[in-house]
Amino acid sequence: MEETAVAVNSQTDNTERGYDDDEERESVALFDFRMAAFTLAGKDYAIDIMHVKEIVKASRFTYVPNTVPFVLGVYNLRGEIIPIIDLRKFFNIEVPPRKADQVENLLIISLEDHVFGIVVDQIEGIVGIQKSSIQPPHPLFGDINIKFIYGIVEARDHLYVLLDIARIFGQNTDASDRLEPQNYEAPKAETAAQEEAEQKAAPAAKPVNPDDDIDERSGDLPPQSAAPVSGDQAKAEAEAPAAAEDADKKFVIDGLKEFKKFYITELNKSWFDNRYSEWKESRGDASVQFASANDADEFLKPFWSSNTGAFWTKEYADAVYDILPDNAAKQVLVWNPGCGKGQESFSLACVLKKRYPQSKIRIYAHETDLLNIANAPLLTVSDAEAAGWLAPYVQKSVTGEYTFTQEIKDIIMFEYHDINNANALPMTDIIFARDVISLLPPDGQKTVLADFEEKLKGNGILFLGENESVGSGLSWGEKTQGSLTYYSKQ
Repeated sequence: MEETAVAVNSQTDNTERGYDDDEERESVALFDFRMAAFTLAGKDYAIDIMHVKEIVKASRFTYVPNTVPFVLGVYNLRGEIIPIIDLRKFFNIEVPPRKADQVENLLIISLEDHVFGIVVDQIEGIVGIQKSSIQPPHPLFGDINIKFIYGIVEARDHLYVLLDIARIFGQNTDASDRLEPQNYEAPKAETAAQEEAEQKAAPAAKPVNPDDDIDERSGDLPPQSAAPVSGDQAKAEAEAPAAAEDADKKFVIDGLKEFKKFYITELNKSWFDNRYSEWKESRGDASVQFASANDADEFLKPFWSSNTGAFWTKEYADAVYDILPDNAAKQVLVWNPGCGKGQESFSLACVLKKRYPQSKIRIYAHETDLLNIANAPLLTVSDAEAAGWLAPYVQKSVTGEYTFTQEIKDIIMFEYHDINNANALPMTDIIFARDVISLLPPDGQKTVLADFEEKLKGNGILFLGENESVGSGLSWGEKTQGSLTYYSKQ
């Protein structure tokens, strides 16, 4: 394996950077932002140097079957196996046919707990700028989706498109660090309604009569008989708590949408109403509104279905097995949108292999988190899990770790796919889409559910999240078996 590494935190002299006078050297000291510059199809791009672990030239990547086209394979970086992603292919830039031993320019990226390599055309080096010089993104400056662009900056006679590497690879970005912060702000109309309700609920102050006797010790007026309450005032006072309750609930709904892109609709309203009551009780005298994304995470904890982000337990796997219908077809096709890091897809593959041993099974596992898709085929299984119900479907690798057998791996096609977009999937026997629909806007939810109805075979079944329901308007029949609910066409 060929490898040439360059440390990105080493000091480069001024001559190499092109600084040849005192004025330019003085300006270097003012730089508060450094970026790794590179080219794609002859255009200049850059990423924040804080995400770049090192710069490498390497070749001979190990191919991994059933991965998306822009994943070239995996690479052994001094004992650490990392996925290699061709950024050119990801952005649909035409790339000449690649030779097996072709040396590629790699930026080794560290993003939270993930390390991976991205292939680019040429690496231009490290460029220092002032962060204040970064301009907001504009679609005219790049051939890629504007949502992947952090900003535009001019430096060293080049106009660089500064990529938002965290957004490209599916990580949440801190809104306070964006060029155009999207800070959460309560709707003014709701705030005004709440204030009006509070004002109506507060007792009206009685005007002071100078002829009244005042208690010299306390300054209080002597007891007065209660003033008569008009019908309108009584009605306002009765409705005020309900108005305040509705306003608080609306704040929570807006907070879920703002912080977590989670939408309350008929799909999950029953769960939300129950959860809101629990949330309000648990908060006591504290505000029910969200102060941060952490509050939204806490609110949503009970929503996620069993075994989310983990391999299934034997109990859950058996429950799914019992629901799966008889199917004598030679091929069983499954759609698994929102597959996460892959634990669900592999668990499902093992259950399907047990249920339909004579059939050729294909799972289309879709996700919009690029790192999840790239890393999913490399998933390992703990010793404890390998000794359980997964035992027939795993094997021990040369490194001593348990991985899934090639037969199970061949079942799953991990693909980078946005469920909102039209897709060319064939008719499927099973759709396993737990908790993913609630993360779509209302119109998107209706579109995707209609797409499910179109793509599912007449005898097929649909799984949603444990706290989701298709509701009305579509021809689905709801069935419950044990602890699981599923849907079929009526």
